[in-house]
Amino acid sequence: MTMVSRRAVTAGLLLIPGMASAAPRYDAVLKRPDDPRRFSAPTYDRLSAAVAAAPKDGARPFKILVTRGVWDEQGVIDKPFVHLVGEDRQASIISHLAASGLIAPDGKRWGTFRTPTLFVRAPDFAARNLTIRNAFDGLAEMSKPGGLHSHDGGGPQAVALMLDKGSDRARLSEVDILSYQDTLFPDAGRSLFERCLIAGSYDFIFGAGRAFFRDCEIRSLPRPVDPVDGYVVAPSTPIDKPFGFVFKDCRLTKAPGTARHSVYLGRPWRPSGVFPDGRYGDPKYVAAAAFIDCWMDDHVAPEGWTKMWYTGKDGNPRTMLQPESVRFSQFGSGGPGAAAFRRGRTLTAAEAKGMSQRAVLAGWNVR
Repeated sequence: MTMVSRRAVTAGLLLIPGMASAAPRYDAVLKRPDDPRRFSAPTYDRLSAAVAAAPKDGARPFKILVTRGVWDEQGVIDKPFVHLVGEDRQASIISHLAASGLIAPDGKRWGTFRTPTLFVRAPDFAARNLTIRNAFDGLAEMSKPGGLHSHDGGGPQAVALMLDKGSDRARLSEVDILSYQDTLFPDAGRSLFERCLIAGSYDFIFGAGRAFFRDCEIRSLPRPVDPVDGYVVAPSTPIDKPFGFVFKDCRLTKAPGTARHSVYLGRPWRPSGVFPDGRYGDPKYVAAAAFIDCWMDDHVAPEGWTKMWYTGKDGNPRTMLQPESVRFSQFGSGGPGAAAFRRGRTLTAAEAKGMSQRAVLAGWNVR
């Protein structure tokens, strides 16, 4: 009997002469046409085709093996229980290039909300051991003459992953989520991120959803063209939701070139709504985020949190929403960047304990 590596078994790639067995572990395989391996599960050369093969009303995981390669496509997960499993965390890459200020195929600017590489619009999505990235090079674009900038109204915002309306109980484990600005957009439902890497500069984790981050690396990238290198989070949590983004036992790191004290933990995003008396920032959005027992490098600003503008009821587009008016907090921080932050709250031990994974994701029995 031939010895088989533990890695091959774990990946579901038990090789036998002329055949790579993908069943019963996998229901579909995403592989390049020039990949000579044969699988017992159906193979596809586009993610959209593999997702289309999943049952419309599935009640069990439909597992798609994502083999090594760069899968350049803007994907939509619109069926429940779709699970993506990468063959290699760094080499199984779901990628697409779009940015808010670039022109889309329809001749219009993409706009931030159309840029995600991957949209999730169905419950019980899962991803493991792969990379999801937006391939737009924000720093290169902003550094060139006449390049896109955030203040232009159509700038370098480039989302890698959006948990959109319909998403709930999304679970990502050991996934690299990469872009430069507005990287991760958990805007709906409950989500769990475990041992993930999330990288970006401005507002690179933002939205209205409930998300628990455990043992993740949150990596800030340098932004030398702007006064500060960045803001980690920009939540828009509805006031009737007790939790927004909670980070537990995470590491806030920095890429080379990120300056000391140049990155805020976050700022509160208040999207506008339309009301009988006009269009202005919707007061129901009162951001919530907490960092609990996290290690922070020295790029974190001593203030901790900062303000963000929104359109006031009087029409002033530079009305400021202050950290003290929302729900920003931390507890048990360590590392060179940890401090008695000047803004936001320090939780009591009891309050921190009350922000457990079970509490944040209430109603979801995570196994």
